[in-house]
Amino acid sequence: MPTAQLSFTVRIARTLQDLQAACWVRAQSYGHHLPELRTAFAHPDALDHSPATAVLVCTDKASGTPVGTARVQINSHGPLLIEGSVEVPQAMRDDARAEITRLAVLPGHTDPLVKLALMKASYLYCLANQVRWMVIGARSPALVRQYRRLGFTSLYDDDRTVPLAHAGHLEHWVLAFDVRAAEREWHARHHPLYTFMVGTTHPDIRLFEPALSSGRLEALAA
Repeated sequence: MPTAQLSFTVRIARTLQDLQAACWVRAQSYGHHLPELRTAFAHPDALDHSPATAVLVCTDKASGTPVGTARVQINSHGPLLIEGSVEVPQAMRDDARAEITRLAVLPGHTDPLVKLALMKASYLYCLANQVRWMVIGARSPALVRQYRRLGFTSLYDDDRTVPLAHAGHLEHWVLAFDVRAAEREWHARHHPLYTFMVGTTHPDIRLFEPALSSGRLEALAA
């Protein structure tokens, strides 16, 4: 399998400083379009400290600046955030599920691989934790097209939008992704992203380091 370098690293937040870097990117990205979210997203919330959550941080190698982030919540310690607004189909209820939220890229950052690398990292993290389904909410048709390109499909046959309580009750399309079947489907379809997602080793995606518990994060902050 070929190896490729990235202009940034992707890893799980392990310190309070890492978590604050992720929050800074969230605030800049979401606040760029929705100024009222800039302050709200500038600080970690309770879910960031959950043992069921991994916060991913992309850091530019040249400058050391955080340039991207995403959060993966697994339903091992309770329902996903999105399940407060959406009832998942019966076929998914017995399987481990994960929700991807707070996906953000620093405004003005020019490397187009940041968002794709965050999705690859989320996929690999879910595989490692035996998650069957990834679920995501998307507000814009452009985002929906990006997720569909990866293999996400609508949770609803009529493709309706749903107001999500944890996203300010704004309307979102809700999409699901079969983690277990993804590699087979990508290969069968000669998917253009197959090589990046599963056919290339990216040593700059560094996931398999234990995230600190909330107690240790608090100790670091003391």
